Amino acid sequence: MSSSGGRGKGGPKDSSRRNAQGRERNRGPRTYTGQAPSQRTRRADPARLVAFEVLRAVASEDAYANLVLPVRIRHHGLDRRDAGFATELTYGALRGQGTYDAILARCVDRPLDQLDPAILDALRIGAHQLLAMRVPAHAALDQTVGLARAVIGAGPSALINAVLRKVSAHSLDEWLGALVAGETDQTRIAALRHAHPEWIVRAMRQSLVAHGRPATEIDSLLEADNAAPVVNLVALPGLGNLDEALENGATPGELVTGSALSSGGDLGRLASVREGTTRVQDVGSQLVARAMAGIELDGAGEPDSAESWLDLCAGPGGKAALLAALANERGATLLANEPAPHRAKLVGQALAAVPQGTWQVRTGDGRDLGTEQPAQFDRVLADVPCSGLGALRRRPESRWRRTPKDLADLGPLQRELLASAIAAVRPGGVVAYVTCSPHPAETTAVVTDALRKRDDLELLDAGAALDAVSLTGNLGAGHDSTAQLWPHIHGTDAMFLALIRKKA
Repeated sequence: MSSSGGRGKGGPKDSSRRNAQGRERNRGPRTYTGQAPSQRTRRADPARLVAFEVLRAVASEDAYANLVLPVRIRHHGLDRRDAGFATELTYGALRGQGTYDAILARCVDRPLDQLDPAILDALRIGAHQLLAMRVPAHAALDQTVGLARAVIGAGPSALINAVLRKVSAHSLDEWLGALVAGETDQTRIAALRHAHPEWIVRAMRQSLVAHGRPATEIDSLLEADNAAPVVNLVALPGLGNLDEALENGATPGELVTGSALSSGGDLGRLASVREGTTRVQDVGSQLVARAMAGIELDGAGEPDSAESWLDLCAGPGGKAALLAALANERGATLLANEPAPHRAKLVGQALAAVPQGTWQVRTGDGRDLGTEQPAQFDRVLADVPCSGLGALRRRPESRWRRTPKDLADLGPLQRELLASAIAAVRPGGVVAYVTCSPHPAETTAVVTDALRKRDDLELLDAGAALDAVSLTGNLGAGHDSTAQLWPHIHGTDAMFLALIRKKA
């Protein structure tokens, strides 16, 4: 480990300058390095404090940033501008954690795992400001040290001051050049440059090839994972509209009807969002739900009976709300199943805007439904628990939490849920198998296993089904009868869709 950010073991070799005594001279203006830590800000800037509190909750409580961040923003009363700054700082520091840690490791005189976790989070926040935000270096340093003094202590603030001064000596491009110098492993290089664990880089490259795309798209895919996602809205069909959202700066969505892209801000201020007739939902989720609802069935159910739909893994209720609204328009009914009671409650809240005669919430294990209600449903959505590798841009902390073991652990559950969905659908009905992951272990392998075990199933053209409900009519997502959406191609989460019909 190096204690220097300049010549030698630390940063790039060509950017340090030393005087005749061998001491390194300051490379830039002394507007921030001239002050001792004791003379600097002693208070915590509220926006940076919010980011720090979210990072602490993520690290110490296994919390999800997208759930904690709005709560902390409201708690500290941030205005729109400061809330935007806190959001960019929080998500950026979390996404870039692996790369920032590699940089910090060259600026700290001990292994990072020997630092107090709170100090490390403060350093990550400072590094992101210095290297990836339009924050003057003196402000980033002064405010981060002030945050540390206020919430960690004077001693740690001196360490943070010293380390961040070393970080500030070089640009991000210079640091990246130093980190990959001499590296020949392209996976390692991509992991450092794009702040992804190496195993995810390999998994994503494998996923591209498995779904018919060239491996050379890997850099574009990783870059898309790091882009701040635009908030997608959906107006529940027959119940809501986007007028209020459009009047407040949203723009019409280009991929699917009834969608919009939000300009940001507090969406809770919109009456239509509070009422639940307009909802936040990734357009990829909208597309797969509409594709399932729109696919043509084979044969008919009971004479003169309405269609019966099932959302097998409904929590927290986003797709269920859209399906329920579509079912309401068509005189169908929806059973929304969720095993966890607290998530089942969220499903009920999500469905509240849809007439209650249309839907029902069941709290129970989805693996039991195929046995308890065999051949009872015309359409079944099996949006199974998965690694979430397709939503890394929306869940910035998840890339550092997930491991390859998660794929192995989730596989049996995914197969059991799909088997239950197939048992629950009637002959002639359709099951939509959906994951928010492109990994073949969670997508095509699961579907192939299901088809191999039964001879009464057929795989429908999921790409054509997505095209039929899209505004473009040509998403180009299909491959070998399944479909895969991509953030770098479609601007959506990486949603996978397979449509399986039980033969009549």
